[in-house]
Amino acid sequence: MSIEDQPGQPIAADTGNDWSERLFGGFRKTSERLAGNLAGIVGATRLTETQLDHLEDALIMSDLGPRAAARIRARLADERFERDADERAIMEVVAREIAEILRPVAKPLDVVAFPRPQVILVIGVNGSGKTTTIAKLAHLFQEQDYSVMLAAGDTFRAAAIGQLRVWADRLSIPIITGPEGGDPASVVFDAVKAATDTGIDALIVDTAGRLQNKRELMDELSKIRRVLGRINPEAPHDVVLVLDATNGQNALSQIEIFKEVAGVSGLIMTKLDGTARGGVLVAAAEQYGLPIHAIGVGEKIDDLRPFNPDLLARVIAGIA
Repeated sequence: MSIEDQPGQPIAADTGNDWSERLFGGFRKTSERLAGNLAGIVGATRLTETQLDHLEDALIMSDLGPRAAARIRARLADERFERDADERAIMEVVAREIAEILRPVAKPLDVVAFPRPQVILVIGVNGSGKTTTIAKLAHLFQEQDYSVMLAAGDTFRAAAIGQLRVWADRLSIPIITGPEGGDPASVVFDAVKAATDTGIDALIVDTAGRLQNKRELMDELSKIRRVLGRINPEAPHDVVLVLDATNGQNALSQIEIFKEVAGVSGLIMTKLDGTARGGVLVAAAEQYGLPIHAIGVGEKIDDLRPFNPDLLARVIAGIA
């Protein structure tokens, strides 16, 4: 069982490996898939149109998406290799261009609101790892010496309320809950009031992950926003969408939908470890340009971190 599946167990950070080692381990299947798709491409100092077409197809098959693939293809078309091109030289160029795509979106989620608290709505489809990601984000803030409170705004699932309460207990942070089936906006109102009265730095709000009825979800989030606005006109300060990387290109359609219904301001991508579809991170960055606040590589409490775009680009390309 992973640590998330063991309520009541003490939280233990992974101190055996540093973050970069975890990145290389987590993205191994992604980099191997990309390398496999690009295998066998060698050329002279300039690549031919046929080779460039093959490279572009390979990048799309590796979930980097057509826009990023076209951009990398154009960069490779302009490249004059000092020696005949081989896989390593090509991957160096790919890594540099991926880094260019990722740099503008690599933005940690900072607690800057004044007056406090900073209100962060967390949204995402059920099964994306949303509740666990909230706990990891809370832990990340705790490491930066911020006080944190949770609000169980997904009142439609008793399991979501229970899981969030277990995490709050394990992290020793306060949580505001309501009855199952209750009004999420009421829970959020009580949470903001409590966080304001007690001087909490960051209030992280779980929300429902239903997409079957977009209008219902939009109405619910709109009501939450109106309630927040009565207490603090600046709230919510962030609307963060949690994405499951194993969904590949389907994650991009979720961005499109949640941008429409929730006004997403940033992304967190989870479950990048063990999937061959980590290239979707690049596709999301190129297509939407939304801040990517953190990525999840692993199941432990400290396996959610902001990322270095240059390092991550080399990890995706499989270049040590």
